[in-house]
Amino acid sequence: MSESDAGRREDERKATVALPEHSLLDLDDYLAMQRAIGNEHRFRILSLLVDEGARSATELTSALDVASNTLHYHLDELVDVGLVANRKRNEPDSDGLYSYYEATAMGESILEHGVRELIREEWDVAERYSS
Repeated sequence: MSESDAGRREDERKATVALPEHSLLDLDDYLAMQRAIGNEHRFRILSLLVDEGARSATELTSALDVASNTLHYHLDELVDVGLVANRKRNEPDSDGLYSYYEATAMGESILEHGVRELIREEWDVAERYSS
């Protein structure tokens, strides 16, 4: 298959996906979010931020027991696709900015209506068949 044929098929595939007329995101954006949360480190980071609220990188490193460089790599991935936001604020008792991460509304939604929903469904099925 030539590159032009592959490109045309990709365009046709995207055209069959119905997104709202004025959607701010396109199919590639949604798929990138799904791929991002499909990684265990990123899933754990997003889960912690949704469940416990905003955290600094230091707090996340400690809570998740992950190396700082690994954490920052995965945080960058989550920020790039819009599931997590990096915020900064001045702290009154320090000379610099305090940097922290928080789940975005899209991050909360994709976690709750994606992986967690599948896990709940599995528990429901297991419960029905174990009785």
